[in-house]
Amino acid sequence: MPKLPRVTWLLSALFALTGCARTVVLDPSGDVARQQGDLIVVATALMLIVIVPVIALTLWFAWRYRASNKTAPYTPDWDHSTQLELVIWAVPLLIIIALGAITWITTHTLDPYRPLDRLAKGRPVPTGIAPLEVQVVALDWKWLFIYPREGVATVNELALPVDRPVRFLLTSSSVMNAFYIPELAGMIYTMPGMQTELNAVANQSGNFEGFSSNYSGAGFSHMRFRVRATDAAGFDAWVQEARAGGERLDRARYLALEKPSEREPARVFAGVDNGLYDAILNRCVDPRRMCMHEMMAIDAAGGRPAAGSGLAVLQDRSRGDLRGRPFVPSQTCSADDVRPAWTLALSAP
Repeated sequence: MPKLPRVTWLLSALFALTGCARTVVLDPSGDVARQQGDLIVVATALMLIVIVPVIALTLWFAWRYRASNKTAPYTPDWDHSTQLELVIWAVPLLIIIALGAITWITTHTLDPYRPLDRLAKGRPVPTGIAPLEVQVVALDWKWLFIYPREGVATVNELALPVDRPVRFLLTSSSVMNAFYIPELAGMIYTMPGMQTELNAVANQSGNFEGFSSNYSGAGFSHMRFRVRATDAAGFDAWVQEARAGGERLDRARYLALEKPSEREPARVFAGVDNGLYDAILNRCVDPRRMCMHEMMAIDAAGGRPAAGSGLAVLQDRSRGDLRGRPFVPSQTCSADDVRPAWTLALSAP
């Protein structure tokens, strides 16, 4: 082997790797991700219209007007050219207008909250096909997927049917995270107490990779999951297999699963408690805690509470006395009444 610099061999190895691996972002299998990849290519090409000539002219000027070139014209009194000014300002302005128009159109077309109207280019969504709903929960440091209509759940494994729209409803258990499957669509953030949405479709069968693209703590680097895309028959068989065995994901098991853990193995739950995702979203899986939507309803009722309500209502709810009862508008409390005790103490006269 000839004695070449180490950098040369390193670059050769990198080029070899890039030749063997497919660039997922620019050549994905999902229609939404493909449209996003096309947008990246178009935007890059438009910007290169300016970047390439500027770099080329910079190098040409440096060579043309170098100190050793005595034949280059010397015009110290030149200071203006109308034609050059038109080129300098008109070309970037036209590129900005084109980029703005393309970005505006694709921002609305590829809105993650917008239901899909096509499976691929020239293939509209067939009438009568309902999207598959998957409820996603970002945990520390793993992913929980709940299939409400199928009645099953998985950890660090996501099964999807090919050529069927998928509607992801996403939230987080503790800190903000980001859900990203490069083969399907762009990333979408998850936040505790809030819900985001992502619509996507898989157009090819295969095993893909999903991961967290937002740092969320010690186990972040291993917060990955496998995506299995199969045909409709394969997905139905997977659902039946998931229902056949395994434990049920109730509130107690979820609270145990919610505790931080790293390198969590993939697993399947044969059943899911009704309303579990709503309880996760409203941060009241533990029955001793008041749900966020209940607290907001109390606060939205307005006015300070009468004697005996307010914190007393929260205390009764924390003991479970109001569990299962309908909300009574007369039992209200303001935002001041639900603040932590230490903030009340600090604000006291």
